[in-house]
Amino acid sequence: MNILVLGGTGLIGGDAALHLASLGHQVTLAARKPAAVAEGSPLSKLPFLQIDYLADAEIPALASFDTLVFAAGNDIRHVPPGTDESEHWQRANVEGVPRFFARARDAGIRRAVYIGSFYPQVRPDLVEKSTYVRGRKLADEGARALAGDRFQVCSVNAPFVAGHVPGLVVPGLAAHAAYALGRIPQVPVFAMPGGVNFISTTSLSEAVAGALLRGENGKAYLVGDENLSFQDYFGEYFRAAGRSGQLALIDREHPMLPDVVLYAGRGGTIYYEPDAAETRLLGYRRGDVKRTLHEIVEGYR
Repeated sequence: MNILVLGGTGLIGGDAALHLASLGHQVTLAARKPAAVAEGSPLSKLPFLQIDYLADAEIPALASFDTLVFAAGNDIRHVPPGTDESEHWQRANVEGVPRFFARARDAGIRRAVYIGSFYPQVRPDLVEKSTYVRGRKLADEGARALAGDRFQVCSVNAPFVAGHVPGLVVPGLAAHAAYALGRIPQVPVFAMPGGVNFISTTSLSEAVAGALLRGENGKAYLVGDENLSFQDYFGEYFRAAGRSGQLALIDREHPMLPDVVLYAGRGGTIYYEPDAAETRLLGYRRGDVKRTLHEIVEGYR
């Protein structure tokens, strides 16, 4: 396949691009700006196109590809300062994602995978409570609504994602590693209550590749790996850093994972088991999160 990975300069898209390239596909990265990677990073060896999927201008380059992986994130980190969040989700997710998929279809792309969020499938009650979750749901549904005989579309909806691409600094995960390594002494050592399902970029990239090859047209696949409390999540980072002992559990906002990103609320859990048949179909590994957290610490050590 000749694959365009939109959002390929980020963690999720970058890892997916490298995995797809390792399978022998021709892969091009696309994003608003080139990847900020160290010289010699595997990502720096892949071709790059500057594309803003929200821009109004036509994108002739889309006609060069037969396959699209959409990994362009739009979460709380991407809301411009001073912008109303609800308006941003409407523009970036509800309207922007389906419009770009329609452009891809009209340009002749035959197959596409949208990497979305687990919230709408696991916690549908949050759709009416959170404009972000509602936006992700409508973006996913809008993209898959374009599926047809000449345009195969499915989505792979993931929980919290952890991973490490050599040469690529991911600020949030870099901070978690630095915290465990004792480089942020001003932040007390503790964990807040609650937890979520996590998946590694390795598992997610395998699921994306499986969806491109075997995914059912119009289907939304919920993927996931390990249910971890935040105490276990941060604790694994500390163990990887060589600091043993259980972290104190304190019910207060954590600077490393602030309340604004916890859509189930502090103390809430979003645990689930992905469908076994779908896991086999997509062909992604399980039990990979703790290994990945150790890899992250070593990568930033």
